[in-house]
Amino acid sequence: MPTFQGSVMLFVFLAIGLFPSQCHQVTNPTRLRGKETDRVALLAIKAQIEHELSSVLISWNESSHFCQWKGVGCSRRHQRVIVLDLQSQQLAGSITPHVGNLSFLKKLYLQNNSFTGDIPPHIGHLRRLQILRLGNNSFSGKIPANISSCSNLIKLDFGFNRLVRKIPSTIGSLSKLKMLSFDDNSLTGTIPPSFGNLSSLTKLLAIGNFLEGSIPSSVGKLTSLKLFAVGDNMLSGAVPAFIFNMSSLIAFDLMGNQFHGRLLSDMGNTLPNLQFIDVGLNKFITGPIPMSISNASNLRQFIVA
Repeated sequence: MPTFQGSVMLFVFLAIGLFPSQCHQVTNPTRLRGKETDRVALLAIKAQIEHELSSVLISWNESSHFCQWKGVGCSRRHQRVIVLDLQSQQLAGSITPHVGNLSFLKKLYLQNNSFTGDIPPHIGHLRRLQILRLGNNSFSGKIPANISSCSNLIKLDFGFNRLVRKIPSTIGSLSKLKMLSFDDNSLTGTIPPSFGNLSSLTKLLAIGNFLEGSIPSSVGKLTSLKLFAVGDNMLSGAVPAFIFNMSSLIAFDLMGNQFHGRLLSDMGNTLPNLQFIDVGLNKFITGPIPMSISNASNLRQFIVA
């Protein structure tokens, strides 16, 4: 019987430049205020982080321009913060609402630390944000609904935290989103039908939550989807036929839910790129494995029990 950890690791398998610069004198007062806002925001972020085990924030002091601080990347032209990379730095503490004042920020990497507390809704003010990685921390509370205001998001990772309540349906408006992960939280409710609007999505990962209900038919519109993983939830109903017609799929995991019905007999013909499938620990009608599965020449693992 497959382990939850094993499935996650297999999906992982499939699945900053800094611009140091001298602080030049600027005569434009609006620019000065903008740069000062970034500096104050960074210092406020530092003030709420415990970093005894890491040296990453030692450089965050008045002896150098903030664009030279470790983990900070600035634009050449405006000298505004566009990258904040604090991933895997043994950091703890919480995230200050001041993070929402980094108005030029495009990439925020906070994954693989020990951050706690709520995800500040002020992140929704970051209209230029393209990548938000918060995975593998201990964030709690709910996912801010106004994350949808970050309309340029391409990657959004909430995985491996302690988040609760429903997935905001507003996330379905993020038309540029390619990767979306909710793995291993305590999220409830259903998969929002609005996810069918995520036309650029290639990875949808929600393993290990308390999601219920059926897979909405709108998911069938995601013609670029390669990874679809909703194992270890409380989902039910028949597996929609459209799942077996999504020719872009490389892997899908429905393990450990309450799905019923049968696997389609021609699934090996309609899923030519499939490498991994796990439908074990459900309520499928027993029967032979579809003969057409031999046509899925890239298949590495097929788990049905």
